[in-house]
Amino acid sequence: MTTPPVIPPATRLGHVHLTVADLERQLTFYQEVLGFRRHWQDGPAAGLGAGGADLLRLTQLREARPAAGTTGLYHVAYLLPTRQDLAYLLARIAQQRAPVQGFSDHGTHYAVYLPDAEGNGIELAWDRPRAEWPQTFAEMVARNRGFSPQELLRTLPENGPGWEALPPQTCVGHVHLHVADLAASHHFYHELLGFGLPFDMHGAPAPWAETVIFFAAGDYHHHIGVNTWQGVGAPPPPVGATGLRYFTVVLPDHEALAQLVGRLYAAGVTVTVTDDGFLVRDPAHNGLWLTAGGD
Repeated sequence: MTTPPVIPPATRLGHVHLTVADLERQLTFYQEVLGFRRHWQDGPAAGLGAGGADLLRLTQLREARPAAGTTGLYHVAYLLPTRQDLAYLLARIAQQRAPVQGFSDHGTHYAVYLPDAEGNGIELAWDRPRAEWPQTFAEMVARNRGFSPQELLRTLPENGPGWEALPPQTCVGHVHLHVADLAASHHFYHELLGFGLPFDMHGAPAPWAETVIFFAAGDYHHHIGVNTWQGVGAPPPPVGATGLRYFTVVLPDHEALAQLVGRLYAAGVTVTVTDDGFLVRDPAHNGLWLTAGGD
C-alpha cells in the first residue's frame, strides 16, 4: 500500500474569494457588522481583512443568484486570537442586530455561526488551548455543547476601551465544504494534496462517520471539512451563481508548492497557472488556489 504524501505542517489557509450579487451590501455587512477593514477596491472587486493579508475577496456579478442543493461553501471560519476578542465581536453583532444561527463549544474551539448578507455561511471561532482538545471524533461529539451568548459576553470588562475592528492576528482558520462524494474527496485532499486526518472516526456516531471528513496540516484540529449534506452526487453550482470561487492553500515555500503541483499534474488533475500560484478544483468542483509564502 502506497504511503500518502504529507503536506508540510506549516501549510495554512489564506483568503476566501466569493462571487456576490451586491458588492456594496456585502462590504457594508463585513465592515459594519464584523469589523473587517476594506483593504482595496477595484471596480466590482474588493479585498477585506484585519489590516494585513486579505482574508476575504469579493467579486460582484449583478445577475448572480444562489443555487440550492449544490456543492460549494458550507462556511468559512475566521479565527480570533483570544476568547475576549470573540466576545467583543459577538457584542458588536448584537449591537448591529445581525441574525445568529447558533453557538457551539466543540471541545477544540468556540464557534458562533451566522450568515453574511447573501447567505454565505460564516463561523467566528476561538481555539481552546491545544492541551484541551479531544483526541478522537467520538470524544469531540461527546464534549460538543451549545452555550449561551452570556457565557462569552461575561468575559468583557464593564468599562473597557471597546472594540472597533478585527485584531490583526485574525486569520482564516478553516473552510467547510459541501461535496458530492466522500471517497473522492478523501483521495483528493489526503492522498494527493497530503492533508492529514486529525480525528480517528472510529466510534463516531453513524450520521457523522458516513457524511463528514476533516483534513489538517500538522497537528491542527482541521483546516478543511467536507460533507455530503446536500446529498451524495450533488451537482456543482451553475456558472454565475453566488458563493465560493475558491479558497487559498498557502504552502510554506516554493519548493513545497512545486512538489504538490507536480503530484497533481501526475494524477491528471487540471491545473491553471495564475500570476502568483495555481488554481485547481476538487472532485466536487470546489476551487482551490495554491500559493506559497505570502497570500
